[in-house]
Amino acid sequence: MRLIRSFRHMCLLCISLLILASCDALPTITINLGGQTPTPTINTWTKVAPGVDVRTEVWKSPSSPGASDTVSIVRFDLHYVKVSVAYQPNQPLSMQDWMQKEQALAIINGGYFDGQDNATALVISNGQAFGASYQGFGGMLDVDAQGNVQLRSLRDQPYDPSEDLTQATQSTPMLLINGQRTQFNDNDQASPRSVVATDKQGRLLFIASPGVVFTLDDLAALLQNSDLGLVNALNLDGGSSTGLYVNAGSQSITIDSYVNLPLVIVVKAK
Repeated sequence: MRLIRSFRHMCLLCISLLILASCDALPTITINLGGQTPTPTINTWTKVAPGVDVRTEVWKSPSSPGASDTVSIVRFDLHYVKVSVAYQPNQPLSMQDWMQKEQALAIINGGYFDGQDNATALVISNGQAFGASYQGFGGMLDVDAQGNVQLRSLRDQPYDPSEDLTQATQSTPMLLINGQRTQFNDNDQASPRSVVATDKQGRLLFIASPGVVFTLDDLAALLQNSDLGLVNALNLDGGSSTGLYVNAGSQSITIDSYVNLPLVIVVKAK
């Protein structure tokens, strides 16, 4: 019986690994905050550059008891950084190549794109607009001509083409609006996740969960119940697109996406 049970356990393990591999569930993840400490202290903010703090937390799935993931969080004081959107559907790049091209402090994947690497919603990159805005759903991260950064619900504040925006990316769904989780249709499928959010102090946050652990419902509940003080939060294109890079000298976070990306959100020092 022991041999049978062991054989069954091995079969289940192999099946699980095959499922994870087929779902692009095992991204390359590196966290290095300098010195001799390769992994930051859980639940503690670490300052890595002026106006930039990073943190890792272990979040447990509300819907799958025992399932958890190590989530990377980057918080930006917008007095010290500037935000832009990089978009090149004719030449999608790896996260590493985007970092080298943009000489960025941090990048995260943007909104959804189709099989031809064209964004499925409005993108504004360095003043040039592409595609059409979502109508009545989803959200948008945008930057105006004065450098003001805003994360908003497109249902509550629709995009107006007359707006003087220089940067924008749209995605769906909004997970939090005014600190409260939203209602949306979810297929209850766990996947790698990436989020852009703002907090009560007006700071911008990038959040990435690289494991195949959380549904969108899980993520909305976790964000609402976190101690991050979030106001608005927008789901980005997760799954194989999930990627987050932070490069502050010897201090870095690397979560590689499985696919090359035509669209990323870029943060640089002012």
